Amino acid sequence: MTANPLLQGALLIILSECALVGSGIIIRQLSDTLPTEVLVFLRNSLGLLWLLPWILRRGRRELPTQRIHLHLLRALVGVTAMSCLYYSWAHLSLAQAALLKQTSPFFVPLIAFIWLRERINRAVQGAILVGFLGVMLILQPASGALETAALLALMGAALGATAKVCIRAMRSTESPQQIVFYFALFGALLAAIPAWQNWVMPQGGEWVWLFGLAAASTLAQLLLSRAYGLAGAGTLGPFTYASIPFAAIAGWLLWDETLGLLTLAGMGLVCVGGLLALRGRGTR
Repeated sequence: MTANPLLQGALLIILSECALVGSGIIIRQLSDTLPTEVLVFLRNSLGLLWLLPWILRRGRRELPTQRIHLHLLRALVGVTAMSCLYYSWAHLSLAQAALLKQTSPFFVPLIAFIWLRERINRAVQGAILVGFLGVMLILQPASGALETAALLALMGAALGATAKVCIRAMRSTESPQQIVFYFALFGALLAAIPAWQNWVMPQGGEWVWLFGLAAASTLAQLLLSRAYGLAGAGTLGPFTYASIPFAAIAGWLLWDETLGLLTLAGMGLVCVGGLLALRGRGTR
């Protein structure tokens, strides 16, 4: 019996989001003793170790690429986005960090319009407006209490959207394994300088958490890439919002985190806007 590609893709997306929330929990656990720059560097460096079996078995045949410049660009943008998002995981509630990360669907059409000249239809324009109204409720700028972590999370989502557009530009020739490998390789190299400037040596059990962080993040990327090979982003995109309830439950259980009514309303608008944006763009 042949499995349903949509069902398979949805399951992979949900597992990927669980892995991402798991990485957020680990970041929160380590952030009191290790700087964000060190976490980003070690996540990419140790991620290469998890890819080592594939590199040894198939790397010589599958790693050569003619689009090294796009891999480097994606790594530069992606590492900067990762630094912003790691900071937000450490300083916001898990649910807020997960939610602001999910604002990238609002940035993708804008960046694709500028870079790839893809038109934005009216449905997507309306969805973007709804989503950013939700963001305003979450950030509450009128209160004068804008958090640096929230702004960095939003910046990370915008940069993450740029990385996704970069992947779209090279997905016709590059495999998911190539994309994940070159991101980890260039990401480790690019993150090495800020990590060296802020270096703190991990101690004892922190290495176990760090290997877990690298494993969870690498697994999330591979699952996501595989899922979008089974069905279109417009079809599977709504399942990415599974990270928000996962993060809210984890934050409540582990750190007794609660959310205000305005934040909850903003989260609802962001989810609605994201779903509308995905629907408006259709399957690609």
